[in-house]
Amino acid sequence: MSEKPSNEKILEMLRSEPTEYVSGEALCEALRVSRSAIWKHIESLRSLGYTIEAFPHRGYRLVGCPDKLLSEELMWNLKTELIGRQVLSYDMVASTNDVAYDLGKKGAREGTVVVSEGQTKGKGRLGRSWVSPKGKGIYFSILLRPILPPQSIPKLTLLAALSVARAIRQITNLTPQIRWPNDLLLNGKKVSGILTEMSAEQDRVHFVVVGIGVNVNTTAEFLPKEGTSLKIETGSFISRIPLAQSLLEAFDTLYRDFKEGKTDEALEECRKLSAILGTHVTVEQVHGKKEGYAVDIDSEGALLLRFDDGVTERILSGDLVKLR
Repeated sequence: MSEKPSNEKILEMLRSEPTEYVSGEALCEALRVSRSAIWKHIESLRSLGYTIEAFPHRGYRLVGCPDKLLSEELMWNLKTELIGRQVLSYDMVASTNDVAYDLGKKGAREGTVVVSEGQTKGKGRLGRSWVSPKGKGIYFSILLRPILPPQSIPKLTLLAALSVARAIRQITNLTPQIRWPNDLLLNGKKVSGILTEMSAEQDRVHFVVVGIGVNVNTTAEFLPKEGTSLKIETGSFISRIPLAQSLLEAFDTLYRDFKEGKTDEALEECRKLSAILGTHVTVEQVHGKKEGYAVDIDSEGALLLRFDDGVTERILSGDLVKLR
């Protein structure tokens, strides 16, 4: 027996016959392993939450899959060309961004996704934390290696926000608003946030990590007063796997267009979904706050802020802390 079967291969065979039993003999022959090895992998899959029936003389049948962000689930029928062709899933980490950043330094390939059921030190912008209760939300980070100067990267945050908006709309029929540059709102409350971090020199990017958090089935007890979740807004449990796959597929399309310089349509969609254009806002930056009228989002994803004296400034990054 030269090759051990993987959980992924067994799941693929079981899924190929959704209403029929797959015999132990067929699994052994296809994977070139013993029956005892097949049984061990079946038990391993059951321990992950898969419901697999075993019937004497007939074999195994996949009856149910867990609502867990497992690599086996996320990669099954994932329709992407680049994003998520490798998925590393964890039960609990301090921060998926930190894991992905370390992988970036070690040369992991572009499109690698790090996902976790929960985070003990989930990261938000400006040193804030992102509450990440286990099994309730989507917490993942995507490793990218665009051949671009650092000043082109802020647009990625906005495109990531758009991918979340598209996925939420597809799965729930809800239409979130985008609060530039990195928040998604439903009924004025935050349902998702994006944190983009990069390793770069002055003229080139080594890699970028795009961290995305979505409050899916998170209950009010875990959320700040300004937060909400898809379950709260819909009144129903939302399966995380199709939502996460939809998000990865949407981002895959947007990112490939981004690398080819084709972002005009995406940015126009961001403008239509904007929660701030046409309002007075306060943007908090490292060196202080700026208040003005949110005029537009330009071709690079920067916010155009017009002050009371009529002067307009391009804001590439910051944290929107107030609306009035």
